[in-house]
Amino acid sequence: MNIETIREICQKLTGTTEDIKWEHDLVFSVGSKMYCVVGLDQNPTSASFKVLDEEFEEMSNKPGFKPAPYVAKYKWVLIDDITRMKKSEWEKYIQQSYRLVQEKLSAKLRKQLGII
Repeated sequence: MNIETIREICQKLTGTTEDIKWEHDLVFSVGSKMYCVVGLDQNPTSASFKVLDEEFEEMSNKPGFKPAPYVAKYKWVLIDDITRMKKSEWEKYIQQSYRLVQEKLSAKLRKQLGII
């Protein structure tokens, strides 16, 4: 697993934008709301994403995972090395994070983005 594969998964999702925030994080957003953040200058490469409320505790306690700094209260987890998960797992969790975030967007914005 690598950053480029994560980028490919995210770019397939309608309305996704990407930019660099905080000088070293690659951020994927929908409607200006983040759903996946990848650390660019870390070795190993870490990433964070939003999970279901009922998954948060279990995910946070898996080896290599922890509550994401600053956004844990919104049920975000941090994985310390993106190679810990297979591509199929990344697809599942990125798509889920995207859905959780885009569902909170206004109907008008979802329509503008072509999500509805």
